[in-house]
Amino acid sequence: MSSPLDGITVLDLASVGPAARTSRWLADFGARVIKVGPTPKQSGVQIVPPFYAYGGHRGMERILLDLKADAGRAAFLKLAETADVVIESFRPGVVDRLGIGFDAVAAVNPGVVYCSTSGYGQTGPKSQWAGHDINYLAVSGYLDCSGRNAEGGPALPGATVADSAAGGMHAVMSILAALVARNASGQGQHLDVAVADGAVALMSLYVDEYLATGTVPGPGHNILTGRYACYDVYRCADDRWVAVGAIEPHFYANLCKLIGCEQWLAHQLDDDVQDQVRADFAAAFATRTMDEWVDELGPANTCVSPVATVPELVEDDHFRDRDVIITAHRPGHDAFEQVGFVLAGMDHGQHAPVVRDGTLTDTDDLLAAVGYDADAIATLRSEGAVA
Repeated sequence: MSSPLDGITVLDLASVGPAARTSRWLADFGARVIKVGPTPKQSGVQIVPPFYAYGGHRGMERILLDLKADAGRAAFLKLAETADVVIESFRPGVVDRLGIGFDAVAAVNPGVVYCSTSGYGQTGPKSQWAGHDINYLAVSGYLDCSGRNAEGGPALPGATVADSAAGGMHAVMSILAALVARNASGQGQHLDVAVADGAVALMSLYVDEYLATGTVPGPGHNILTGRYACYDVYRCADDRWVAVGAIEPHFYANLCKLIGCEQWLAHQLDDDVQDQVRADFAAAFATRTMDEWVDELGPANTCVSPVATVPELVEDDHFRDRDVIITAHRPGHDAFEQVGFVLAGMDHGQHAPVVRDGTLTDTDDLLAAVGYDADAIATLRSEGAVA
């Protein structure tokens, strides 16, 4: 069976961050992804990720172009003529100054889906601000609604939620929607993917609550942010933790009965006694180890799970059974493992991708495919326009 994005070609100008996650997922859905990097003399402008990052760019091709040189810019536009998607993550305005922005690409390819990813968007007072994951979570209200650290400040998240979901997945969804629209109209479009906007979308449940009711969200303001004992984490006898998410009354009832706290069956959402409920839950969980509790409660409809470490999750028999972790091969090095083709619709049968040496390129083949002969390619190399 073919992959969902067979026949779709993506030019990716990003090296790290949300845009690199975007092209990773598009490739895992079957798109042909061509990474466009700078030539060695320009390489200081991009961060080089470690060999294992973003799936090691498995299944991708690579070309190096000097986009500040006329010949390098012309080569990029030649590649863009037959591309379906272009992804870039420069500061707003940079691609236009380079002559490779949406208007320039659309002039040679009206059907192109051109995705610009940035922290705060292509327009607006903050469009030129620099930022990273923590900044986008901060401005969106995410951090303020998170738990607190020992000093009373917002706790740092354990994953790059903004880069991954508010940026990378945001861009993937927008690109796929634009491709569907192009199938009907034949026209491409310019997508302004702002990570901060995506983070606000992730916060919409709380933002909409405030706008509709005036309730100010924050730690402990409702059931999902720790207001009630039925949705919290608890320390076990071995100093490990379990997560409890017993929101539905029948799950809560099962939990109370199995941990010996039946006295609180009728008080799940009783604000007056939550400190006592939480104290009794904590005392109960402290009597046994995490594994003991999870073995009993996990399959018993209580919404209890272990707080797993990364070393534990990669060995988890459930994830192993679902091929979440796969083996990759790196020529000249030992095989290593990485997160596999995990999202629904990807080809989960791919078990042994090859991660190439990051210094290798496909420059000659890619240029030849769009009409450059050997002499022209040699000239471009001698000029430093490609590598």
